[in-house]
Amino acid sequence: SEIFADISPEPIAAASIGQVYKAHLHSGELVAVKVQRPGISLLLTLDALLFHMIGGQLKRFAKARKDLLVAVNEMVRHMFDEIDYILEARNAERFASLYSDCPIHGQTCNQNSKDGITNKTKNASGIKVPKIYWDLTRKAVLTMEWLDGIKLTDETALKKACLNQRELIDQGVYCSLRQLLEVGFFHADPHPGNLFATSSGFLAYLDFGMMGDIPRHYRVGLIQVLVHFVNRDSLGLANDFLSLGFIPEGVDIQSVADALQTSFGKGTQQSQDFQSIMNQLYDVMYDFNFSLPPDYALVVRALGSLEGTAKVLDPDFKVVESAYPFVIGKLLADPNPDMRKILRELLICNNGSIRWNRLERLIASISEQASESSEEPPKSEEKGSHPMGWKSFDMHAVVAATEDLLLFILSEKGQIVRVFLLRDIIRAADIFLQDEVMGCRLDAESKARKTSESEDDAIMKRVMNGFGSLKEAVKLGPEVWTPMFIRIALNPQTQRFFADVISALMMRLSKKFPDTFWVCMSTLIHRVAKSQPPHTPSHPST
Repeated sequence: SEIFADISPEPIAAASIGQVYKAHLHSGELVAVKVQRPGISLLLTLDALLFHMIGGQLKRFAKARKDLLVAVNEMVRHMFDEIDYILEARNAERFASLYSDCPIHGQTCNQNSKDGITNKTKNASGIKVPKIYWDLTRKAVLTMEWLDGIKLTDETALKKACLNQRELIDQGVYCSLRQLLEVGFFHADPHPGNLFATSSGFLAYLDFGMMGDIPRHYRVGLIQVLVHFVNRDSLGLANDFLSLGFIPEGVDIQSVADALQTSFGKGTQQSQDFQSIMNQLYDVMYDFNFSLPPDYALVVRALGSLEGTAKVLDPDFKVVESAYPFVIGKLLADPNPDMRKILRELLICNNGSIRWNRLERLIASISEQASESSEEPPKSEEKGSHPMGWKSFDMHAVVAATEDLLLFILSEKGQIVRVFLLRDIIRAADIFLQDEVMGCRLDAESKARKTSESEDDAIMKRVMNGFGSLKEAVKLGPEVWTPMFIRIALNPQTQRFFADVISALMMRLSKKFPDTFWVCMSTLIHRVAKSQPPHTPSHPST
């Protein structure tokens, strides 16, 4: 009674390690008080001893994995972290300073000098974290701001509050991807019980007892794993697992790659939900004695929880598919060599050929989203939204990445890419000459092409679509694109490559033109003859 003006007689929420009460401070502020269950520390100690005994016996008699006790120790550490409310309060404040839109103790929104990261209000993400009352917080008692909200599972209440479910998903996905791929400090248990929507449209996070912190090396590795998985590059994926320490030393990487390739065949080529992807990989992980570092195990848990939570609002949600635009934006915006290398792997095959389908999709996305950004009026910053949208691309970053990619292709390392690029240009020129310039093919050939589109036609279509989308993107930022194109055009290697292209095209045309010309002339004469009306003899009048 000396601390609180009133407090609920019964807990409003209860868990195995604590209970939450609703209370008023003497100042009138409404707070949530999380109280640890008496004796929980002793119970967890006994549980920890039991886990160690079971793990030791399994390792000794059942020939369990060598890293079993490491996993047990990590689980025990997280168990004790969750009952340290001082640590949870620090986690909450760090999380809020990195990702929340609301100021803490009068500080500017989204600033954290400790982590060296400042997020301006214009990039606000619609995330809210309860304020911590430090003078009323102890190791076994946590006092924090009371937040009213709507459960994400309550579809009726969300609609009544006029909250956009798609926007809530985007807010959660954007925040989670920033945690895992950009900053590294992440909430490891974002299930529906730890997330809810406020009436003003914010997504509120609770329960910061289970957190993870992954260094940049692992974050880059996670992006590389995603790109190699999307590319179905089994050898690249196997090498990723080795560099991240998932595979023990001495394992045959090619055998791992072959097993991964087989696992890809068990699923479809389309994006799948996270559980399906993990199911594909489980057998391979078991057969080759994979060992996930503790923080990566939390990443897997966080991604699974994120997808499960999002599926409450959208049953068709797929976390890998939703992460793809963020990853592409990250690859385009980050000029570090490792990110540029991943971008090249996304667009260029291991043998040097260009993935025209990926390039076309990427250029189309840039053009479409840049166009949408230019047409949308500026939104108010008061609601904590991110006006440009987290799936939009920064045009300066796009141009910088494009220039880096072109310079790589023009460099000595990109020689094999230029060979494949020259081949594709010649193939596209062949199709253009026959289909667009001459405009005449034998009827039988035309019919065959209607029934089955050839690989050449597909490449031509992608190239033309890509150039069309690029043209639209350039229109939206000519002041950024033009100087880059001038720099590339003045590059001596560019001029040599264009000379090679012109020379190759002239040689090709000199061989193809006579045949194509006579075929077209024959076809044209045939069509003219058919178009003439039949001649009917005239009869003299009697």
